[in-house]
Amino acid sequence: METVRQIALSFPVVVFSALLALAALYWLLVALRLAPVECFEHDSLKGDHLASTLVALGFAGVPASFALTVLLVLAGAITLGVELAVLRWLPLGLFRIPVGVALLWGAFALASPLAAGLCHGLHRWFHRHAPQQRRCLLGEKVEVRGEADADGWAAAVLVDDPAWQVRLHGKPGNLPRVGERRVLVKYVAGEDAYRSVPEVEYREARSHLSRLRLHQRRGGAEASS
Repeated sequence: METVRQIALSFPVVVFSALLALAALYWLLVALRLAPVECFEHDSLKGDHLASTLVALGFAGVPASFALTVLLVLAGAITLGVELAVLRWLPLGLFRIPVGVALLWGAFALASPLAAGLCHGLHRWFHRHAPQQRRCLLGEKVEVRGEADADGWAAAVLVDDPAWQVRLHGKPGNLPRVGERRVLVKYVAGEDAYRSVPEVEYREARSHLSRLRLHQRRGGAEASS
């Protein structure tokens, strides 16, 4: 027991000990219906918030809270494995801090694609068993199945789950067309419908935003130097 306590409180494992304890408390509150599952979701992907960041990393289709939990579990397992196999046997001293920071970065880098793949495989489960979770569908690709009517309403199905249908509400000049693939970018609760953009435009916008952020970071680094 003492060995378990020492490992759990050693850096960097202690980071996951704390975060996973918070995650367990959160899911307990969800089970008691004292906290929402869609805790971090917004009505739109516009802006820099946690849910939009996770969508950009490939976690579309599941609640951000679930994606974070999976990511923490996998990254924590990787960190614990390295700790048990390597770090605890080395006399690192103060070097444990920089080594631990590097391990944290590496664990999240390795766990991210694994967690995204796992969440992608589970998103159909959320469609079936948690249909009230609407905002976590933002970032999903859909295929338009019917022409938009005079008011801009159209039916579409998820590309990765054709059995699941959603309602789109387009604006003049951006109306869905039959057979077109689009990305859900905004949920309108009052209409129980989604705003969407063509998949090509969504990719171009994300690429432009990434370049803009990179330019801003370089500008900030040059200014500080």
